[in-house]
Amino acid sequence: MITLVLSSNMKRMLKNNVLVRKLVGIETAGSINILFTDKTGTLTKGKLEVTKFVPYSNIEYKREKDLSTTKLYDLTKLSFVCNNISVYNDKEKVIGGNITDRALLKFFKPTQNIDKLEELPFNSKNKYSVTKTKYNGKEINLIKGAPEVILKKCKYYYDNTAQKRPLLNVNILENRQEMYTKNGERVLAFATYENNINKIEDLTFLGMACIKDDIRKEAKEGIKIVEKAHIKTIMITGDNIDTASSIAREIGLLKKDGLLLTSKELNEMNDAEVKKILPKLNVLARSLPQDKSRLVRLSQEMGLVVGMTGDGVNDAPALKKADVGFAMGSGTEVAKEASDIVILDDNFMSITKAILFGRTIFKSIRKFIIFQLTVNICAVSLSIIGPFIGVQTPVTVIQMLWINMIMDTLAGLAFSFEPPIMEYMDEFPKKKDEPIINRYMIGQILFTGIYSSLLCILFLKLPIFKVLYRHDNTNRYLMTAFFGLFIFMSIFNCFNARTNRLNLIANILKNKVFLIIIAFIAVVQIILLYFGGDIFRTFGLTFYEFQIMIILAATVIPIDFLRKLYLRKKGMIGGV
Repeated sequence: MITLVLSSNMKRMLKNNVLVRKLVGIETAGSINILFTDKTGTLTKGKLEVTKFVPYSNIEYKREKDLSTTKLYDLTKLSFVCNNISVYNDKEKVIGGNITDRALLKFFKPTQNIDKLEELPFNSKNKYSVTKTKYNGKEINLIKGAPEVILKKCKYYYDNTAQKRPLLNVNILENRQEMYTKNGERVLAFATYENNINKIEDLTFLGMACIKDDIRKEAKEGIKIVEKAHIKTIMITGDNIDTASSIAREIGLLKKDGLLLTSKELNEMNDAEVKKILPKLNVLARSLPQDKSRLVRLSQEMGLVVGMTGDGVNDAPALKKADVGFAMGSGTEVAKEASDIVILDDNFMSITKAILFGRTIFKSIRKFIIFQLTVNICAVSLSIIGPFIGVQTPVTVIQMLWINMIMDTLAGLAFSFEPPIMEYMDEFPKKKDEPIINRYMIGQILFTGIYSSLLCILFLKLPIFKVLYRHDNTNRYLMTAFFGLFIFMSIFNCFNARTNRLNLIANILKNKVFLIIIAFIAVVQIILLYFGGDIFRTFGLTFYEFQIMIILAATVIPIDFLRKLYLRKKGMIGGV
């Protein structure tokens, strides 16, 4: 049953841009308590665009055309294009590098490759990258990176004539950068210096590039759905704290009492302190790869089921360690290999769909268990009690094979296609130690199982049924009707098992496979009743006899309706 339900839902999830790499990851996704998510490409569109370049003069250049009339054009273009690992291919399309580098390169029209003499690649610890090249016949180091790192090392700036001037007050630039980041824009600072590439000091400020990544329309709705599902969501981003705060507030992730930390602040805390603030944490800014692994570990130590999203090579350890790792479709192969589920469209809403499917699968398994154990109780009771009441073989071996086919294979298929219903997202996640059979299930299994057993025994022993059915020495018509009663009781009980609602046909059209299989079982059973002969110990019934059998079998529906009604009145209604 587990294999059936996981594999069938895996195909349905693929239509929703969710690729399942490990089947068990689907069910685990439904039990997530805490979700660590990236910002870029997941909550935002991932289509970064340079909105403006702002030198010291505070003039905003929003297009290359505007900048091309200034003396700063050549040096700015050199900084954007040379200190960049993205390149233009033969078709003038930007390839390679990360999305930030690709956005910077797109600001300028395609140009020929520029010689790079030496490079210091970007890493999340330093938060800058450096490239040495030649400019006006001299070697020059071009540096770009986080403003909080670059600006404090600037001693000079370029004026509009591209001449160096002493930078007397760096606070002007810091205030300007803060204004942009509070508007939700990512800011990169550009500067130059000379001599040794490893000796980063006495920088000359060139300007700031503001990069905008629009928020996905679905992100706000996705955050609401996850919040409604009682899942703690924490955004982990490499952005400045102001940028992260602005975006988190815009999508409704950062609450009034929520906590926003930087990686530096997080790493100043010990594990006990982090565990204490984790329930209030909403955003982690300027994050490092090791921060993700640490947060996953601490969350698991708190007994939480952890979901983690990632797309880079550095995310792989955290994705592997998390209970469910969600890799982005646009991410690296290393991240995908370490993950359980791949989100093909990089969309946060697709993650909520994976969680919904996970919850649906767990419920589908429970519904199947209710149905199967109810049939088992009835079948086993008859097998044990039958000989004591003078019925040696209430169910023959061949009949039991057909019952097993219904109880296992066909019912497994029917319940494995149960639809994902959004109301499941209103429930609390299942705990790690929660038993698969809960009190509600036990009550339904025992109640319906005992009722079915009693009905079958009374059908076999009460004199009235021997009068209603044609009688001979072998009671063959009564036993034919009994076989039909047992099977049709199981068919009607399928409807009871699939929902805890009073309305048994709620959402039933969303599971057409269920209806097809139930119809198939009913048709085959009728054929067996009339044409089974000695093999199935069936000899056909009159229409009147068939009606009595169907009416008796259908009583499991009103009986279970009364049970559900009683539980509702007592305020004890539960579910699977």
